[in-house]
Amino acid sequence: MDPAAGGHDLQFNILKSSLKESRAENATFTAVVMSLAAPNLDSFLTFSSPPPTALATANEIQDRDSTFTGAIYRATSPTVARRALRHHAQVVHSTRPASHEIAAWRCMVLRAGRDGLRGPEDFEVVSGSEDDGEQNGGRTVLRTMEKEGVIDAIVVVSRWFGGTLLGPVRFTHIETCTREVCRTFRAIEDVEAVIEELKELDVRLAQLRAELVELTVQPQTDSSTSYGAPLEPEGQSSLQSPIGVPAINRAIDYTAMLLSPIPDLPRAKRLLVARQNAIRSVNDIIARNRSRS
Repeated sequence: MDPAAGGHDLQFNILKSSLKESRAENATFTAVVMSLAAPNLDSFLTFSSPPPTALATANEIQDRDSTFTGAIYRATSPTVARRALRHHAQVVHSTRPASHEIAAWRCMVLRAGRDGLRGPEDFEVVSGSEDDGEQNGGRTVLRTMEKEGVIDAIVVVSRWFGGTLLGPVRFTHIETCTREVCRTFRAIEDVEAVIEELKELDVRLAQLRAELVELTVQPQTDSSTSYGAPLEPEGQSSLQSPIGVPAINRAIDYTAMLLSPIPDLPRAKRLLVARQNAIRSVNDIIARNRSRS
């Protein structure tokens, strides 16, 4: 028996036993086992982190016999950025390897010896780039990211070289791909920020609805009350939700506004205004009902 193979089997059995004892999830266990059984799989496969996912991809640019496209991933550190780059090259393009995987990243990280409690001065932007044989390509990607104000991300521009030299125009294509995914990334961040605010407003609206239902139902349970009919939104009964108020304990799924090709920021902003107006409306109704009590 090959000693190396025996050592690998022993390592495999120890890991298998350890994972079972820790009650790891089946999918996680499979990923770790496969990474041992097939050493050529991408090294990012661990039980502690999922595979990177591109947030946006650029439209392909065809120039003579070369093809360019871009992708952008979240990256909170250079280590995460490099992992995404490996994944993109070795997994995403495993069946169609690119001639060049040109990349750059910008990450907001803690300064050495800082704890983040002092504010923005505890942080710094760390950047880096990779030409992958396309001289000055990484610098082009990084410069475009800086212009677009993108942070905590890595952009990978892939080029499939067909044999014809393109000259300086290749940098225009690299910049175009980078700019496209950067703008989509910023739009995603903007929509995500609005969604977080919407979720907070939905919670507040649900609380107000419960308060309004209590105000409008309770007087009707006492036939001797001298109160008049409680004020409600026109055309609705006391047990219905006021216009624009989500049902209690029902989470609203806003993910559709994040779907490609372009996040729907205008729609998100319209919903935000509608929720804010609904809060004002329901607060007014509650105030009028209280004033009559």
